[in-house]
Amino acid sequence: MSNPRLDWGLTQRRCQGFSKRETGGGLGRFTALWDTFQPLPLSSWQREIGGLNGGALFYPPLDHWIWLIPAFLIGACIGSFLNVVIYRVPRGMSVNEPKRSFCPNCKKPIPMWLNLPLISWLQLRGKCAECGARIAFRYFAVELLTALLFVAIWQVFPPQVVVFLWIMAALLVAITFIDAEHLIIPTSLTWAGSLVGLGACAVWPQIPVMAGVAGGWLPGLKHGGIGWLSGFVGLWLVVELGKLAFGKKKLRFEKPAGWHLREPADDTEPMCFVIDEEEIPWWDMFCRKSDRLLVEAGDIRVDGESVGGGTLIIRETEIQLPDGTQHPLAKLKSLDGTASSVVIPREAMGAGDIHLLGMIGAFFGWTGVLFSLFAGSMFAIIAALIGRIGFGRQLPFGPFLAMGAFAWAFGGWRLWAWYVDFLGPLWMP
Repeated sequence: MSNPRLDWGLTQRRCQGFSKRETGGGLGRFTALWDTFQPLPLSSWQREIGGLNGGALFYPPLDHWIWLIPAFLIGACIGSFLNVVIYRVPRGMSVNEPKRSFCPNCKKPIPMWLNLPLISWLQLRGKCAECGARIAFRYFAVELLTALLFVAIWQVFPPQVVVFLWIMAALLVAITFIDAEHLIIPTSLTWAGSLVGLGACAVWPQIPVMAGVAGGWLPGLKHGGIGWLSGFVGLWLVVELGKLAFGKKKLRFEKPAGWHLREPADDTEPMCFVIDEEEIPWWDMFCRKSDRLLVEAGDIRVDGESVGGGTLIIRETEIQLPDGTQHPLAKLKSLDGTASSVVIPREAMGAGDIHLLGMIGAFFGWTGVLFSLFAGSMFAIIAALIGRIGFGRQLPFGPFLAMGAFAWAFGGWRLWAWYVDFLGPLWMP
């Protein structure tokens, strides 16, 4: 007798062996092989909806272990495409043109037989077949991680919601690696994920209330909408309060410090404000139109000519000199000088994190939002301690929010249910 894995989940897999001596050869052996697929009884939620197998819609039944193999292969192929997304989207490139993947070093197209997920990276030992340049381990890791997530989702969740969660997993993997490398989260991915999440709530209303009782498609959609609002609006308020409390970083120097604007080496890098050998990327300072970099300058040189000292105001696309004149940055050849102090604008959290938490809420409701935010914060603190990342240093939060969402999906909701049950009597009169 076997027990179901989850109250609402799939039952455990079972496959009985067969003897070559008993079945003989030819057609008899083939028949005996297919006779081994013996599904266990449907779990409670499957009985309520009749199950996709119902009678013989799929054979072997969808809860058999053999379906994990195509889930793994599909995940690896999707992971290969995600590598394209991770490389091209932050650089403003199309994911469709050029159609074939290319080496980041020599830019030569990679033929199809050398672009097999997982296998090619191992076969080529992480090097380009043309130029011999090293290909980052990230490419292999993305494919393997996506494949394992697809397998886990197929194993745990009912078939009717699997595709929705596969899309969610793919988006979270792409967002994780983009944010880790570039400190940005493309909102095009989070908006698409939010719509998919609401669709998942309508198809399987249990997903936004995994620790509670599900209703019909309309309540499910409502819970998904409330989850999106709680994630988006809730974190937006946190970001705004953080801007008020930590939105300015003041630096003072005992002796005048040299500063200048450094042009990017290529289109993939931002402009930087460099002062006292510290480089601050443009996108770290200017997230809003109202952001201003204030420089108390002893001397200001515009295109090599000194214009005196005073308060220099630098905005995202222009500067304002102490005499009030404004100059577009695009028309300047150089800008440098000395400073006694600077006030650098900064954000407590990127706007992309707001959209990401809204997307998580669209899938898992407001309870999933709270858990993902709390768990993500714990993961981030642990990572900061292990990496010895000091206070005030930037740390991408998107990957940790994604980890929190996966933790909720694969069992964190049980902790929430236990926590609510434990505190329940305390709330009662």
